[in-house]
Amino acid sequence: MINDIKKSAEQKMQKSLEAFKTDLSKVRTGRAHTGILDHVMVDYYGSDVPISQVANVTLVDARTIGVQPWEKPMLAKIEKAIRDSDLGLNPASMGEIIRVPMPMLTEERRKDLIKVVRGEAEGARVAVRNIRRDANNEFKNLLKDKAITEDDERRGQDDIQKLTDKYTVEIDKVLAAKEADLMAV
Repeated sequence: MINDIKKSAEQKMQKSLEAFKTDLSKVRTGRAHTGILDHVMVDYYGSDVPISQVANVTLVDARTIGVQPWEKPMLAKIEKAIRDSDLGLNPASMGEIIRVPMPMLTEERRKDLIKVVRGEAEGARVAVRNIRRDANNEFKNLLKDKAITEDDERRGQDDIQKLTDKYTVEIDKVLAAKEADLMAV
């Protein structure tokens, strides 16, 4: 029973860490990568779908993403969706392909992105602490129901705290790596 709670908490913390890494991949550095557009949604006949479901997204070169819609009428909609996204990108259509150049990052923009990244990291830490709280509440409930002893509860809470510390350190490592990546010119 105690091991189930620990295992569940660890799985949830791992998912929080993976979600944090995914969120960081959206924050762009100076290089182009197709994952930047993964979360941009396009109106496709009344429903919002990711760009990757209505077009081919490729790298033209190190600083340019190419988007080629499968249907000609989608060209303008995709271009508008990219422009309206919060990514700060300025697409330009050239015939049947949309070119999305990655602008150079200014020092000010880099600092803004670091603030965003730190906010994401804090959100991940809060998620991990919430998982710790939920696991500790489960231990308290088991103790109250006399399913476990006080020593078992204490040991379980200590193990959950060690897991929390481990994942918090991991989040900090990922954050430091992303900050270094953002500040590299």
